[in-house]
Order: sequence, then C-alpha cells, then structure tokens
Amino acid sequence: MAYWLLKTEPEEFSWDDQVNRGAKGEPWTGVRNFTARGNMKEMKKGDLAFFYHTGDEKQIVGISEVIREAYPDPTDPKEVFKAVDVKAVKPLPKPVTLAAVKAAPRLKDMSLVKYARLSVQPVTPAQWKIVCAMSGLKE
Repeated sequence: MAYWLLKTEPEEFSWDDQVNRGAKGEPWTGVRNFTARGNMKEMKKGDLAFFYHTGDEKQIVGISEVIREAYPDPTDPKEVFKAVDVKAVKPLPKPVTLAAVKAAPRLKDMSLVKYARLSVQPVTPAQWKIVCAMSGLKE
C-alpha cells in the first residue's frame, strides 16, 4: 500500500463533503499539474491519502481511500489529465496543521514542506506514521 496527500480548498470540496458522499466516494478531478497527474497514475485501489484543507485552514483533517484507479478526468476536454475516486475513511482526532508539520524535524523532507503547492503528493510510510501520531490516531 502507498500513501498520499490530497489538497483541496474546503470552500470548493471539504472533508464534510467527502464524508457525505459515503461509500460511493467522489471523483478527485480538476488537477492540472503534470507531477500531480503522475502521482495520480501511481495510485492503486486501497491506497490511503491524507485529506488536506488548503486556504485559511492549512491542515490535514482526515483519511481517504482510493476506490478507483486513474482514468481520464471528465472535467478535462483534452483528456490529458487524470482523476481517481476516493472515499472518506475517518477524520483525524486532531487536525495536523502545516505549521506543526513544518515544525517537526522528522518531516522536513515531506512533500508538503518542500512542494507546498503540489495538490497530489506522495507520503512515505514513516511520514504517515508520524502524522497519524501527531493527530492522536492510533493505527
């Protein structure tokens, strides 16, 4: 299993919106970055992703699961970019802020710190465990 981080503006699509979609999940569309597209192409069914609110919040708020692997993004008329479908798994007991991630020495190499604008990012297993622990989540 691989781990990821998916960024969204909560005004556009929030954790509550993801939860409300239930088991059918939601297509993760609208990504228009080639690095992010490559990451989406690597996602496999069953992979987990941190759900990150950008904007004023700047925090990881939940965990989602990939339920459909990469396919042509229906919002892209040229079919250059990809989408995946994800569903909510669980909220984090305590959101983990970007400031907290940046302050954690063991997370200095996390994509969220190094490539803050990248909307779909890989997360290493070690980083996953650290962030989960920071949130109070017991795996």
